Amino acid sequence: MWDVQAAESDRSRKARSGARSSLWMGRKSRWYLPASLITDLVGAGMPVALMFFAAHQPWAVPSGIVAGLAWAGVQLFRSRYAARVLGESRGTLPVLHDWFILLGVLAVGHAAAGVGLRAPLCLAALLPALLLTLVCRKAVHRHLAAVRRRAQAVIKVLVVGEPTAVDGVTAHLAARTDHPYVAVGAVPVGSGPFASGIRTGERLAATAPESSAEDADLVISAVHRLGADLVLVVPGAALFGERLRRLSWGLHDAGIELFVAPGLVEVSVKRLETESAGGMSLLRVAPPVREGTQPLLKGILDRSTALLGLLVLAPVLLVVAAAVKLSSPGPVLYLHERIGLAGRPFVMWKFRTMRVGADRGKAALAQENEHDGPMFKMRRDPRVTRIGHWLRRTSLDELPQLVNVLKGDMSLVGPRPPLAEEVAHYTPVEWRRLTVRPGMTGLWQISGRSDLSWDETVQLDLSYVDNWSFTSDVDLMARTFRAVVDGRGAY
Repeated sequence: MWDVQAAESDRSRKARSGARSSLWMGRKSRWYLPASLITDLVGAGMPVALMFFAAHQPWAVPSGIVAGLAWAGVQLFRSRYAARVLGESRGTLPVLHDWFILLGVLAVGHAAAGVGLRAPLCLAALLPALLLTLVCRKAVHRHLAAVRRRAQAVIKVLVVGEPTAVDGVTAHLAARTDHPYVAVGAVPVGSGPFASGIRTGERLAATAPESSAEDADLVISAVHRLGADLVLVVPGAALFGERLRRLSWGLHDAGIELFVAPGLVEVSVKRLETESAGGMSLLRVAPPVREGTQPLLKGILDRSTALLGLLVLAPVLLVVAAAVKLSSPGPVLYLHERIGLAGRPFVMWKFRTMRVGADRGKAALAQENEHDGPMFKMRRDPRVTRIGHWLRRTSLDELPQLVNVLKGDMSLVGPRPPLAEEVAHYTPVEWRRLTVRPGMTGLWQISGRSDLSWDETVQLDLSYVDNWSFTSDVDLMARTFRAVVDGRGAY
């Protein structure tokens, strides 16, 4: 009898959990899943069938059906169709990784079936699947981001913790819209006021209550009253260890998801590892990558790409140089000292976009600075030449920096190279930007460039410095192309 009751209780708990999960998952637009699935099936199947038919290969239609089902199967196996995942990522590398898995699966199937097909033809036929899936993912992501800016398709969070800690978490969640979490209320632990003015439930005592279910009952009541989807606990001296464990029991028995905020910010999940010591859960934060294979690969990619770029873009460089020379008197190149790795100065190359002697006129324009930090930026700087405005808009003025990359002063990807006068005002936190080589592009450039505030710029650069990986550089270079075409914030 007890087993039957326990089984029924477990089924009831799972049903409540599933209903709660589907509730907030269902807030996303319903077309995300069918659009993604149809794109994968047709995007892989149709090109294979058409190209095989045009090349007079046998079994063209069955091959297309197999390719479409295989591509959708890889996506399903990798949980790309899960409601939690749809629209959350616009990255290129995950799709590319899935595509390589598809190639492996089809290669194994090809070998097992003993069908004679030309490898170049197969690769060409499967390439549209990669491109169409990328376009679909980015479209869904952009739509979801726009919806979330209107406070829709969000996950409603009830924050539990000491007032000061809860204020910090709610402020951090509210500061950005690139995530689905919105704090709809809080359950304070102990006394103390809330600075955020967030809605609150009945307070938990500063010390653990005698009844193990008292904390859970109060939190569950607040979840239902405020319509929260999950509980986010900020551990502290009053809510830790056994008390937190018992709270998790009550929440999970009620079918409510529990998240715990460790207090870390701007740390990539790739650097986090879970461990256990004597039954206590530990969270290891891996140090930033500074040596080993990945930095070696970065150096090889930097120099080889810079050399290839200078050779391939030589005609473009000559045309731009001629345009600069003919548009205004003065040298073609602007050579200026910047601060690089570990605070070492270097001379950075750019095509000249200002009149000769523009540096001397900077002080007179100090009151016109439109940037809130040590950087000087004007949307309509009178010192910029007519051709200079166009070069900045298209980022062509930065192409000579390939020479700096080839010399090792800069990298293809990294923080913006600062001026010495800017570095003179750096705080110890801002100095951390100089622990890696500056780059031609980076998070700053693809996120709005000069439209960003100084604090946003520093935050992006520190995120790059701490969470750098070789694959992230490749992804950033792919996203740079769109930022250059867009031109937003380039002045």
